[in-house]
Amino acid sequence: MTPTTLLVLFLAALAATTVLQLWLARRQMHHVVAHRDRVPPAFQERISVQAHTRAADYTVARTRLGIVETLVGVVVLLGFTLLGGLQVLDAALGDLFAAAPLAGQVAFVAAVIAIGALVDLPFSWYRQFHIESRFGFNRMTPAMFFADMAKGAALGALLGLPLVAAVLWLMARAGGQWWLWAWAVWVSFNLVVLVLYPRFIAPIFNKFEPLPPGPVRERVEALLTRCGFAANGLFVMDGSRRSSHGNAYFTGLGRSKRIVFFDTLLARLEAGEIEAVLAHELGHFHHHHVLRRIVTSFALTLAALWALAWLAQQDWFYAGLGVTPGPLGSEALALVLFFLVLPVFMFPLQPLWSQLSRRDEYQADRFAVRQTEAQDLTHALVKLYEDNASTLTPDPLHSAFYDSHPPAAVRIARLEQFAADSP
Repeated sequence: MTPTTLLVLFLAALAATTVLQLWLARRQMHHVVAHRDRVPPAFQERISVQAHTRAADYTVARTRLGIVETLVGVVVLLGFTLLGGLQVLDAALGDLFAAAPLAGQVAFVAAVIAIGALVDLPFSWYRQFHIESRFGFNRMTPAMFFADMAKGAALGALLGLPLVAAVLWLMARAGGQWWLWAWAVWVSFNLVVLVLYPRFIAPIFNKFEPLPPGPVRERVEALLTRCGFAANGLFVMDGSRRSSHGNAYFTGLGRSKRIVFFDTLLARLEAGEIEAVLAHELGHFHHHHVLRRIVTSFALTLAALWALAWLAQQDWFYAGLGVTPGPLGSEALALVLFFLVLPVFMFPLQPLWSQLSRRDEYQADRFAVRQTEAQDLTHALVKLYEDNASTLTPDPLHSAFYDSHPPAAVRIARLEQFAADSP
């Protein structure tokens, strides 16, 4: 391949992806607005017109911000590549770290990440303190916002920079099979983080208390016994400090697995509804969805590292994207270039990932119906749709591309079918 061919392919893929994203966003807004004033028949007895309208406006506000983010992201990507941003950064850091090239390469990767975070900062601020506040979700203060950002940056540096250094060292020293060694390091790092996250990382940002005795704990423990699921504790997280959104999740790996409930979820749902939500999450483990996703992620990472190892040896890979390896060498430049442009070429696969995720959600729902009352799960979902201002009328095509969960009306109808089919 020649540099010109890659340049044409890159610009064509970027243009097609951007146009498709903007078109889907406009479809979503138009569809939601068109159905703004009428609650779908399946929800008319449980969702008020006011709540439905609020969810529509919330969806439109977030989608509009997403359009601006998409356009800015295109400018930043072109600025890094064809407009010479990476080249300037490479030259500047090459002079600064002339005596320590590995440190310079790590600094190069860190600088690109930091610039991306700074570009994203105004969007995060607007989303939190304008959109989330406007619709009554935000409970975070500016001090907490910046404290979280500082904690995240420190944690990212503590964990991420040694990993980046290890990968760059392997790229330079481990020969043509460096990608296999880098993959082994990546897999080991992720498994360690999965084990350590519940006990050491998550508490940096939130407080976790044991689920108190009572009807909820009794029903949850009985469900875990029926399903044969062993968890290292049931915990309540102070999610209400930051947002009124509710959720529940599993975290950890092996014996470190924990079940975590947002305090907002416990305040809103009845004991039977909480049991049904947890049964759905247990369904993911019963069908090995979590394990499959981890294995799939590792397999895709292996393929990506193999592709990176090949591309890093091709001169046209750098020239076609507007850069030339400078004083720092090619390793960090290849790594950054690859992961900057990869999403552009991978976007057409987005509907596939979404479809696979929705299939898993249906399987987990069916499992929950077999373990608990289907009506409890339906009631819980409707409350969560209302409380989280999730639109009940997404554009079908937009949903097919992006939604990891089935649309509300389709999901509730499928739940009712599962209930009718179950003994």
